[in-house]
Amino acid sequence: MTGNKLDIVILGLSITSSWGNGHATTFRGLMRGLSARGHRVLFLERDVPWYAENRDLAEPPWGRTCLYQSFRDLRERWHDAIRDADLVIVGSFVPDGEVVGRWVLGVATGVRAFYDIDTPVTLATLRDGSCAYISADLIPAYDLYLSFTGGPVLEQLERDLGAPLARPLYCSADPELHRPLKRPLRYDLGYMGTYSVDRQPALDRLLVDVAKQWPAGRFVVAGSLYPPDVHWPQNVERIEHLPPARHVPFYNEQRFTLNLTRQEMVRVGWAPSVRLFEAAACGTPIISDWWEGLDCFLIPGHEVLIAERAEDVLRYLRELSDDERRAIGRRGREAILARHTANHRAMELEGYFLEARSLKRRRAQKGSGRSSSKMTTPGTAR
Repeated sequence: MTGNKLDIVILGLSITSSWGNGHATTFRGLMRGLSARGHRVLFLERDVPWYAENRDLAEPPWGRTCLYQSFRDLRERWHDAIRDADLVIVGSFVPDGEVVGRWVLGVATGVRAFYDIDTPVTLATLRDGSCAYISADLIPAYDLYLSFTGGPVLEQLERDLGAPLARPLYCSADPELHRPLKRPLRYDLGYMGTYSVDRQPALDRLLVDVAKQWPAGRFVVAGSLYPPDVHWPQNVERIEHLPPARHVPFYNEQRFTLNLTRQEMVRVGWAPSVRLFEAAACGTPIISDWWEGLDCFLIPGHEVLIAERAEDVLRYLRELSDDERRAIGRRGREAILARHTANHRAMELEGYFLEARSLKRRRAQKGSGRSSSKMTTPGTAR
């Protein structure tokens, strides 16, 4: 982006704690990319106990991060910053998100954006009336709808829900952080992800069953909130929580890593997880479930391996040569670094901002023209 740097305010679920959420990693990458390009970024996070007790980055080194205690505290302390910002972004799952969003829409004079890191979940909860962080009437009021999910859902957001401008803003990898390391291979296959009821059957099928069928194999599952009644075979190591500082060594200690997708994301498609970008950037070959749009990010069979059954996973683990395995990992890394880094996301957001600002100005001029025309039309009641 040429010209002046932007004042940006982001109100997100969390950037200081990655415990039980994927938002922190995404916001860290975006903040890193925006700050590196010279933008002035303020991140505002609600101070809640479950993140306060599990902070793995209390003071992010990019931009400025501040905590607020309540909506009233947010309103009293940060009114001017939000009013004067060039771009204000409200994220999904922000506490009191609908109230916060209505306030931002009434206060902010710049471009107002909603960043949906949970788009399929949002659409499902809007349908059943249980969405707590945005409502259908707010969507047309935002100038820009940023979505973690791309593909046909963007057209749906504009056509059916009235978003003036819906654009994809996926997660990303950091080339300086996510890179190959020379570490001993401790695991044949690993998986990292918070427990999800609808994702667990795929984990059972593509890792737990594989471990049962191959007792000599070495497996690991990292992630929080798994219930105590989940049975793990003896050759599956469990790690309750893995802070971001451990992600890169974790991926580099696996021969292959597993990428699994929640069912709502599978149904909608074009919803890559942060695992896809980070693991591939580390050069670790990925075995993934299939969803529409995956081939827009990595080429199946060339940069990523697709599995539907335990037998598919076993074949990759036991039959692919080390040369083939490393080549898939290398090609996956090259694909991610070419298109999916934090710098790419920052540049994309700059472009979306300009697009949204232009559209907002045209709409304002059109509205002003209609108002002026009504005032000067002969015979109009005074």
